[in-house]
Amino acid sequence: MRGTRKESILKPRPPVRVGISRCLLGDAVRYDGGHKRNSFLVDVLGTVVDWVPVCPEVEAGMTTPREAICLVGDARKPHLVTVKNGQDLTTIMSSFSTRRVAELEANDLSGYVFKKDSPSCGMERVRVLSHQGMPARNGIGIFAQAFMEQFPLIPVEEEGRLCDPVLRDNFIERVFSYHRWRSLMSGPVSRSAVVEFHTAHKYALLAHSRDHYQKLGRLTAQADRYRPKDLIERYGRIFMEALKVKATVRKHVNVLHHLVGFFKFRLNPDERAELEDVIEDYHQGIVPLVVPLTLIKHYVQSFEITYIQNQVYLHPHPKELMLRNRV
Repeated sequence: MRGTRKESILKPRPPVRVGISRCLLGDAVRYDGGHKRNSFLVDVLGTVVDWVPVCPEVEAGMTTPREAICLVGDARKPHLVTVKNGQDLTTIMSSFSTRRVAELEANDLSGYVFKKDSPSCGMERVRVLSHQGMPARNGIGIFAQAFMEQFPLIPVEEEGRLCDPVLRDNFIERVFSYHRWRSLMSGPVSRSAVVEFHTAHKYALLAHSRDHYQKLGRLTAQADRYRPKDLIERYGRIFMEALKVKATVRKHVNVLHHLVGFFKFRLNPDERAELEDVIEDYHQGIVPLVVPLTLIKHYVQSFEITYIQNQVYLHPHPKELMLRNRV
């Protein structure tokens, strides 16, 4: 039974649903009648997640093609207006965003990919014009802001930033981590389930933030002080906060050495030297993370070290994405 629980942690219930700006899927919904199809999102990530497409502008009633729109005024509470005629669409978009975000609750999303620079969907650095016409990149799209306020723990990213291999790896790791946590919440609510979840994620957490790792360790050590539902929710907030902290090469090297400690003295001198060399090559940027991980997984499997086999760190997202071939 214990093995079944851990297997369910590593492979939570499908599907993994992720919201996305429709134009990124190749739908011709942009103001100029075009699209911004993103091949990685469609052809690669789309094979392991179920997309939930949204185009706030079209769904709010705007035509395609249509007059371009922009944000104007105070970046904290801007107006959405058409560029040429100055028609104020703020109320229409705000009302739509409130309604659509509430509807998305039923989709049980585990992430969202927004279109960068969009006055409706951009999640950061969207251009806002002052009343004098001076631009500043300090805005957030109206729909994106409503979504992030409603779902503060759901991982969000823009398609432009996903060109960075480190940001891509981090976002997708957070998507699947959030999905596992939501799966935990939907199952039998118990303190022991939270403790097992934490045990499986220890080294994933350590690769991001030692402070959060220790904080969650203290929380699970004191699990009997909380009602199970409160414990799961409290754990989830800190858990997702931890994963937003950037995992660096130095942190990964530290985790790799921790893992090697479980079987180091079962290796012969040549095997130990090879493993240390591979980790150092990764540290120096000569090989990607997948190289030391593959060798470690080989020894973990050979020596049947169940505790490490059950660590999410070794398989944080579907292997076919090959994300750790590039970090």
